[in-house]
Amino acid sequence: MNFNIAVIPGDGIGPEVIMETIQVLEKVGKIFNHKFAFTEVLAGGCAIDAQGEILPEETLDVCKESDAVLLGALGGPKWDNLPGEKRPEKALLTLRKALGLYANIRPAIMYNELKDACPLKPEIIGDGIDICVVRELTGGIYFGEKGRKNGKMGEEAYDVKQYSEVEVERIAKTAFEIARKRNSRVTSVDKANVLESSRLWRSVVEKVAKDYPDVYLNHMYVDNAAMQLVRDPGQFDVILTTNMFGDILSDEASMITGSIGMLPSASLGEDNKGMYEPIHGSAPDIAGQDKANPIATILSAAMMLRYSFDLEEEAAAIEKAISEVLKNNYRTGDIMSKDMKLVGTKEMGKLILEQIGG
Repeated sequence: MNFNIAVIPGDGIGPEVIMETIQVLEKVGKIFNHKFAFTEVLAGGCAIDAQGEILPEETLDVCKESDAVLLGALGGPKWDNLPGEKRPEKALLTLRKALGLYANIRPAIMYNELKDACPLKPEIIGDGIDICVVRELTGGIYFGEKGRKNGKMGEEAYDVKQYSEVEVERIAKTAFEIARKRNSRVTSVDKANVLESSRLWRSVVEKVAKDYPDVYLNHMYVDNAAMQLVRDPGQFDVILTTNMFGDILSDEASMITGSIGMLPSASLGEDNKGMYEPIHGSAPDIAGQDKANPIATILSAAMMLRYSFDLEEEAAAIEKAISEVLKNNYRTGDIMSKDMKLVGTKEMGKLILEQIGG
């Protein structure tokens, strides 16, 4: 089978982790008789430097015409003083909206080999951590009306959090469908005791739940959810939540697994076309030093094979290869612990390549 993939290496360590990921996909294609055609385009800080804009029209056109988008990382302190609409991170929001990617899927899985990297006590970890955060991606406060005005106490700023019934319904269906393939439990996180938008969220989620009688649903306020993630993460299966709450909770979930450098994400639309990226940032402090962990980006490519291309066996082959490398005690610096073998970005990629199809 043939697939066209738009590649946005981005800023900082993005190009390094993307390079290793492309090599992994090329080997998967060779073993399983697929052809992946990669088209590299600019977005973020590097696009500002090269073309004076965060998301060139060419980039958007290529992404729309491709079967999926693979992204490294965007942003960095170099561009921090730019106005909000011109900052590199704005390219992500624009891409998600333009491609209709309303569902962000972020698995937070702790590998047994990385238990020592988890900041939680062993008795809290228990048998392990396996959480999937399903975050609404194109609505809420990030996309609501915003502005500034003069008020009684000087200048005021506002950001409006707004959701429609349709937006909540479609993300809820995504969460319930994913839960059916896991442990059939959904925890919907909101702030319905305070926010009107959360009250609508909760009522729509409960309506959708009636179509999934085999899936258990419970509700949790976001402040309690943040506490419960560190108190008893094993209670969660699928966490369904809004754009802003999901942004925060998914990062918290990632850190309790041991390293943000290990976790992938998928942003999906109606037709399973998606954008795939690691949840870590551009890490400019280690860019170009062969220190970055490429595993999260490589796992994002595995999610691409599974969700956009329906290639389960190929995705599993990548995940198994990564697990074997970790079992053999190889680590990049962010997940390094005593008696492990320290490797760089390129060596980690090479080790994973050797395990695929091996």
